[in-house]
Amino acid sequence: MPTFAYTVKGADGQTRTGTSEAESQDMLRRRLSEQGFTVQKVKPAKAASVAKAANTPGFMDRFSKVKLIDLALFCRQFSTMIDAGVSLIRCLDVLGEQAVSPKLRRIIADIKSEVEAGNSLSKAMSKYPSVFNNLFIGLIRAGEVGGVLEEALQRLSTFLEKDVELRRKVKSAMTYPAIVSFVAVGIVLFLVTFILPKFIQLFKELGLKDDQFPAMTLLLMNISNFLTSKWYFAVIIVMVFMTAFKMFVRTKFGRRAYDRFKLKVPVFGKLNHRVSLARFSRTLATLLASGVPILQALETVAGTVSNEIMSDAILDARARVREGDVISEPLKKSRMFPPMVVQMIAIGQESGSLDTMLMKIADFYEQEVDSAIASLTAAIEPVLIVFLGVTVGFIVIAMFMPLLAAIQGLSGGGEEEGE
Repeated sequence: MPTFAYTVKGADGQTRTGTSEAESQDMLRRRLSEQGFTVQKVKPAKAASVAKAANTPGFMDRFSKVKLIDLALFCRQFSTMIDAGVSLIRCLDVLGEQAVSPKLRRIIADIKSEVEAGNSLSKAMSKYPSVFNNLFIGLIRAGEVGGVLEEALQRLSTFLEKDVELRRKVKSAMTYPAIVSFVAVGIVLFLVTFILPKFIQLFKELGLKDDQFPAMTLLLMNISNFLTSKWYFAVIIVMVFMTAFKMFVRTKFGRRAYDRFKLKVPVFGKLNHRVSLARFSRTLATLLASGVPILQALETVAGTVSNEIMSDAILDARARVREGDVISEPLKKSRMFPPMVVQMIAIGQESGSLDTMLMKIADFYEQEVDSAIASLTAAIEPVLIVFLGVTVGFIVIAMFMPLLAAIQGLSGGGEEEGE
C-alpha cells in the first residue's frame, strides 16, 4: 500500500504534518476529513524519507530502552487527561512533549500519526511489542471496546507501579551481596596476582624448591602463574562460557531447564516462585477486571510470568478451561500453585469475584516476597563475610607456611654451625 505525506489543520487551528498508508490520495483526504481535519496538502511520500523515518528510530532503539517507571507515568498522565475530557490527539501531543525517554517520545509521535490516520490506539501501539507487551495491548483494546479507556490506563499504571516496586525490592536486596562478592573477588585477585608473586620470588631467593612447598601453597602458586602469565586464557574461558550459556538459554530446552533450575535452586527458588505467583495473580486480576475474556487473559498472562514452567501450567489450564473445566483444577494438578492459591481461585470463581480474589493473592505474595527478601539479606551478609574471611585466611596461611619453614631451616642451620 502506498504511503502519502499530508498537511492538515485541526479544529484548534494548529497545522499538523505526517505520513500514512492509504489506497489513494482521495481515500486519505476523505479519511482525514471525516476526522475533522481541513486537508491542505496530500502527496506521495518520498521513499528515502519514509525509509529514513522508519529506520532511524529502529537503529537508535537498539541503544535505548523504555523503563517501566516511564510507562507507568505515561499511563497515569494519559488516564488523567482522558478522564478530564482531553481529546486523544491532544493527549498524545502533551505526553510526547513531557516524555523523558527519547525513544518513548519518538514512539508517541508515531502513535499520534497512526491515530490521526484513522488507526485505533491499540493497533498503533502493537507496532512496538518490545515496549507495549500483550498485557498492555489487551487492556487498551478492552478499554477502547468498552468505552472505558481511562479505567484501563489507570489499571495499567497501577499494575506497572506495583511491578516496578516488586522489581526494585528484589534488586535492592541483591545489591549488597553483589557488592560484597565483587569486593571479595577483587581482594582475592589482588592477593593472588600482586602479593603472592613477591612471596614466591622471596621463597626462591631463600633456596626453597617446589617439592618443599605445602600442597595449598603449590595450588596458589599455580593459580598465580596462570593469572599473571596466561590471563588471556581466563578471559577467553569466561567469554566462551557466557556465550555458550546464552546460546543454551535461547533454546527451548535450555530455557525450560534454566527456568526449572530457578524454581528449584535452594533459598532463591522459593523467592522466584513467589515473585512469579504475585505477577500471575496481579496480571490476571488486572485483565479480568478490565473485561478481557478469561481465555485471552490466560494466554496473555502466560507470556508475562517470565518462566516457561509456570507459563506451560497456565496454558494447560487455558486448554482445560476452553473445554469447559474450571480454572482451579488444572492449576492444582500442575503442582506449581500452592493449595491456598487454588482454593482462593476456586472460591473466586464460585462467588463471581475472581479478580478480587486474585488481587488478594497478589497482595499476599508481595508481602511474602518482602519477608523473604528481608530474611535472605540478613542471612547472606554473615555468610559472605565468613566466606571472605576463610578465603583470605587460606591465602595468608598458604603464603606464610613456607616462610616459617624457611626461617626454621635457617635457624637450624645457624645452630649447627655454632656447635
